[in-house]
Amino acid sequence: MSSPASPHGTSLKEKDGEVRVDILQAGTQDIYSGESLDPVYHAKAKILNNAIQEIGMGKYQWCLFFVAGFGWFSDNLWPSTPGLIYTSVTREFNVLGEWMLLGQALGLLVGAVFWGVGCDVWGRRWSFNLTLLITGVFALAAGASPNYYTLCVCVAFWSIGVGGNLPVDSAVFLEYVPASHQYLLTVLSIWWAVGQLTGALVAWPLISNYSCPTTSTTCPASLNKGWRYYLFTMGGVMMIMWILRFFVFELRESPKFLMSRGRDEEAVAVVHRVAAFNGKTSNLTIEHLKEAERLHGSAEGEAAVATSARAAALRKIRTLDMNHVKPLFATRKL
Repeated sequence: MSSPASPHGTSLKEKDGEVRVDILQAGTQDIYSGESLDPVYHAKAKILNNAIQEIGMGKYQWCLFFVAGFGWFSDNLWPSTPGLIYTSVTREFNVLGEWMLLGQALGLLVGAVFWGVGCDVWGRRWSFNLTLLITGVFALAAGASPNYYTLCVCVAFWSIGVGGNLPVDSAVFLEYVPASHQYLLTVLSIWWAVGQLTGALVAWPLISNYSCPTTSTTCPASLNKGWRYYLFTMGGVMMIMWILRFFVFELRESPKFLMSRGRDEEAVAVVHRVAAFNGKTSNLTIEHLKEAERLHGSAEGEAAVATSARAAALRKIRTLDMNHVKPLFATRKL
């Protein structure tokens, strides 16, 4: 059975028993230059995009929309947390608080780089789940901090988890959602607002009612438990979100990541499992990806995508060059 042509990428066709891969010229414009991407990787990615488009927006994608939103929730909740607990912490430990803020900034930077590159090295699935787990564990530990410096270390480590949320979660979401519904990435920002609102509403009663009186000259820990209660509460929320991601919703490894590591059979199998979860079928076969290798590989027959961890990391780093900025201005319409 042949799949219908899609206006969003590569059509998958079978004719006289031979698989053909046709890059459609109508409907969309390929704005990437030949030098900006590995041609075999690019061709296979188009085939996988078309397969996801064929499946459409279904139950799997809507579940992913829900659990991916936890990343946006966390991304706004935790950067605002030091500000919410700042006064209580500085009064209890009699410090200025600059090291806590520095730890947060460094953690966010390290997390964005580490997880952003790492998800192309060891996979999207583990990164998607570990970011929330790290945030929750160190938030709970921070609530039990015996001194200021322990708290600063915990803030830095939970920020490493937070820093990876948007790079990883947005990649996972876009790789599973058909092109016709990728505008939902913007809609996920709703979770960002919910995160900040939730943090403020939880902090309001806890820090207001369980902190040292403003008129007090000393602030012992026994009278200043509000910020700790807040960290225990929100750290617990992170653990619940991690449980929902890891045990309730089964995120399968991204087909594009599997393809980039030379695991084409697994990539095809994942597409078929997602289709089955949505109550549909997919026409994608391993022959479609093999044909892309034959059509776009080198003249010497070295058709395969570079599949090493180093090659995956380099593909991520290459996105920083100007070849990926110029396409934004390739047409009059951004």
